[in-house]
Amino acid sequence: MKRVLEPEVMDSWSEAVEYDSMDFSEVNRAFAEEAIAVLPRSEGMVLDAGTGTARIPILIAKQKPGWQIIGIDLSENMLKIGERNIRAAGISSQVELALVDAKKLPYIDGQFDLVISNSIVHHLGDPLPFFCEVKRVLKPGGGIFLRDLQRPKSEADRDRLVEEYAGDCNQHQKQLFRDSLQAAFTLEEVQEMLNQAGNGDIKVYTSSDRHWTAEKIAIG
Repeated sequence: MKRVLEPEVMDSWSEAVEYDSMDFSEVNRAFAEEAIAVLPRSEGMVLDAGTGTARIPILIAKQKPGWQIIGIDLSENMLKIGERNIRAAGISSQVELALVDAKKLPYIDGQFDLVISNSIVHHLGDPLPFFCEVKRVLKPGGGIFLRDLQRPKSEADRDRLVEEYAGDCNQHQKQLFRDSLQAAFTLEEVQEMLNQAGNGDIKVYTSSDRHWTAEKIAIG
């Protein structure tokens, strides 16, 4: 199935509110637990690229009180809701949000012990600059945990996934999920881009019937 781009930024207030109201709790919990396992340390600096409304940093921060997390996104309204969620969770001292382009990070080389990202890649027309930035800002021996949707092989497979995982959602939410699946990359495409970015030592694999994952366990 051919890739069809969707907007890189969901920045209207209504889109941000609707996104935050969708039930990703099971997927987010699994992501947070697996991301934590990549960095077996009690302290660390973590970058979450495409943090959205900060649901994943909140889950991680509650389990790892010694971690400092910077969550970045290009959507001001997503970040506004994220700030509200962080205050409600009582972790404002641990999680910082910033309006930052993941393809042009303002951070120094080797700043982070762990770089994570859930579902940013399918929003990017060309993810290669992002993958290059991930490598640049990661400390030597640091960990990486990236996950996103995997493009289905056919429209029939796409529509089956929409019904299975968004069947109870409204029509707009279903369309958002359908568009995201159509905009996603295949496992082979992701591996090739990571190789080009110099991240060939990252393990890339199919992690569900609709996701790929790229991970690198931190050393030490």
